[in-house]
Amino acid sequence: MDVTGTEPVGRRTLPRGIAAPSGAMASAEPASGQCGMQLVLVVDDSAAQRRTLAQLLRRWGYGVREAASGAEALALCRAEPIDLILSDWMMPGMSGPEFCRAFRAMPRAGYGYFILLTSKTDKGDVAQGLREGADDFLSKPVNVQELRARIAAGERILRMERELQDKNRLVSETLARLRAAHESLDRDLSQARQLQQSLLRERHRAFGPAEVSLLLRPSGHVGGDLVGFFPTAPGRLGLFAIDVSGHGVTSALLTARLAGLFSGAVPEQNIALMPTPGGGFAGRPPAEVAAAMNRLMLEELATDHYCTLAYAEVDLGSGAARLVQAGHPHPLIQRACGAVEFLGTGGMPVGLIPDADYEGLETVLLPGDRLLIVSDGVTECPDREGAELGEAGLRGSVMRRMGLRGEAFLEALVGDLAAFAGSDEFPDDISAALFEYHGAR
Repeated sequence: MDVTGTEPVGRRTLPRGIAAPSGAMASAEPASGQCGMQLVLVVDDSAAQRRTLAQLLRRWGYGVREAASGAEALALCRAEPIDLILSDWMMPGMSGPEFCRAFRAMPRAGYGYFILLTSKTDKGDVAQGLREGADDFLSKPVNVQELRARIAAGERILRMERELQDKNRLVSETLARLRAAHESLDRDLSQARQLQQSLLRERHRAFGPAEVSLLLRPSGHVGGDLVGFFPTAPGRLGLFAIDVSGHGVTSALLTARLAGLFSGAVPEQNIALMPTPGGGFAGRPPAEVAAAMNRLMLEELATDHYCTLAYAEVDLGSGAARLVQAGHPHPLIQRACGAVEFLGTGGMPVGLIPDADYEGLETVLLPGDRLLIVSDGVTECPDREGAELGEAGLRGSVMRRMGLRGEAFLEALVGDLAAFAGSDEFPDDISAALFEYHGAR
């Protein structure tokens, strides 16, 4: 380094090559590097000029390391976390730009600021230094004030880089915690899905004169749909479908609570059954079932959710059926000839209006007929343009699948729905209850 200047360092004057600040002595106050940048590496093959710079930097409060060559400097960079480097351009062996290129290739936890000291003024030389990875240049002879300013600029860059690293580390740690929480929640929801599916103890059962098949497919981990069946009296069967408003955990919890209202295992708690004088139970008229369920949801459950309900009671001997539709999609009957009939007039959902009236209806199933109850996840399933399947689409699918029975029939309906939607991931829960009547044998 060419050095000129007269700034005192201790009791000595600076050698030639470091120019003193005009009109004032260099300040001896501690540098801001004490709170940001810790180590500065001075690289120069001239011991006198290297030590002069090092002594000046120490006066400013920086920790300093010295190296007489690029190779020695690289060894120091591998051993210690150097923050900023002041390197001469012209050195024997490895030049300053070559050392800079090697320094940039080293693996580091943080950024290192690199200033080249040079007497070169050609723009091509400056461009070369930048290409090798230098951040800044200082012309020789080095001006003390300019040196201080360039180091302060480098320190600001390093401080911002460290703040960014800290923020990135905080983001990474937060993401890791969120990921762990998500994985834990995902495991819990997977177990909840298994528990909810266990509410459907049987998906198919034959009763001699008839068969029942059930489908339950939540759109997420857990859903708000429920289907099932239970005996209401000897030779009579209750068939229900419930769809709780909303999605997710709260809907699933309410579904689990409502499942107890239609349990065949605990008839005294079954809302569709009423005790008889002989100590047994008989089926309550479906319209009364909907009314009783409406009162219970409004008065006892006290929830913001409501639900739709379709409930049917069928005589296995005669095929006579009585039903109620409370906001649920219209149940349909497919006759043995293939014709499809939709039943019901709609009705109010359960849990919305106190003292709502529900209208029952009756029909008769003949041998070969089947009764199908689906959730609105089927009839309101949209295609890619947003058009819903509707009753017409359901009718078409049921007629196309006339030759299939039981669970195969329900799975075929799901396949048709996926083809219509363009995906087998549906936006709403899919559920269905199928009653196929063979007649007395």
